[in-house]
Amino acid sequence: MPCPTDLSETSRRQLKRLAHHRKPLVQVGAAGLSAALIAEIDHALTHHELIKVKLGGADRRGRDAMAQAIAERTRSWLIQRIGGIGTFYRENTEQPAISQTLERPRAEQPDKHTQT
Repeated sequence: MPCPTDLSETSRRQLKRLAHHRKPLVQVGAAGLSAALIAEIDHALTHHELIKVKLGGADRRGRDAMAQAIAERTRSWLIQRIGGIGTFYRENTEQPAISQTLERPRAEQPDKHTQT
């Protein structure tokens, strides 16, 4: 599972910006997180890389737990959760679309003020 710290804060901001106008592709119903629902989310992440999921039928703690479970079971990053909507990202290594636009961490550059 990727570690959430693998994404830079700049990448997170870019993903939030890209997700802003998207609609939820999957909705979690009263049945909760079934294997079929996880497979559907996994399929959506493979094709879209960045998706929103509507987390219904739970209180705040339940939605937090549901969002974390989705991220763990789909090996994706939970970018944000606002109300009942969770935004998830997983890079598609075979046909990257969004991941190509993300800013990569810069290699450390020497400090101009230090003398060698």
